[in-house]
Amino acid sequence: MMNIKTMLVAGFLMISATQYAQYTDIINSNRPGKSMSAFSVGKTVIQAEAGLYGVREKHNLLGYEANGFGTELDVRYGAFFDQFEFALNTQYQYDWYEAPLVSDTRGGFKQVTIGAKYLIYDPFIKQDKPNLYSWKANHKFSWKQFIPAVAVYGGINLKIGENPFTFPTDRVISPKFMIITQNHFGSKWVWVNNIIADKYMTDYPTLGLISTLTRGFNMRWSGFLEFQGYKSDYYADTVMRLGAAYLVRENIQLDASLSKNVKDTPSLLSANVGMAWRFDSNWETNYKRVKNDKKDKKKDKKSKKDKGKKRKDEVELEKTK
Repeated sequence: MMNIKTMLVAGFLMISATQYAQYTDIINSNRPGKSMSAFSVGKTVIQAEAGLYGVREKHNLLGYEANGFGTELDVRYGAFFDQFEFALNTQYQYDWYEAPLVSDTRGGFKQVTIGAKYLIYDPFIKQDKPNLYSWKANHKFSWKQFIPAVAVYGGINLKIGENPFTFPTDRVISPKFMIITQNHFGSKWVWVNNIIADKYMTDYPTLGLISTLTRGFNMRWSGFLEFQGYKSDYYADTVMRLGAAYLVRENIQLDASLSKNVKDTPSLLSANVGMAWRFDSNWETNYKRVKNDKKDKKKDKKSKKDKGKKRKDEVELEKTK
């Protein structure tokens, strides 16, 4: 069995990170990648994840170039029960656009999405009990690691004002759906996949996939590699990302990442820095609950160990008779 406490700490920043469908005393964040984890922030938790990025866009065929910056702000709230959360995702960009006959500035929301996520299957609930007498048995390879946690997401995109970053016939309101899977391999590796159906009921529906592999290096640092592909009749592309995150304290995380696409129509290069911050209005109650759960687990382990030692002593006593 994986050491759950070590896994929570080592993968605190992942997005896919080690995020369980219960309250934890370490922040879990979707940053710095673009994928969404299967697990929620926890009931009563409010979490803000913000970033600032610079971007360079150059189109070899059309001959234009755009350089600018943008902001990202995601707000997550765990409500009703531990497996459920509401999420607001926003992205605003401002850039300087230059073409052979045009020199202008552009600004607008590239994304405003309001949605909700629900964890429908959590394989960690049914983990095997630890073997108290064998370290090897607890750390050996298990095919059960390939059984993912599964969540579903549904939301609506909002088009605000005259937006230069979307197609002209984009609707004011359009739906977005996702299926999310999350695997944990040992105590350090996490793999998250998002299968996305976006902007259906518009002229240019989009199908997308985001796959993120994250590794926790120690109790403070983690890094990630990410693949994102999306396709529609309006625009299709493939983007690669890499980055790292640092845990400042239990409720604050800093991060940085680089993104680059694979095509030159247009070519895109982006650098991003950000922070995730968690506030829990019911922190004291939740913290005591987790603390008591840990104490109960320790008592159970000690009780099992004592029983095992007692059984072993009884067997040895029988042999001496």
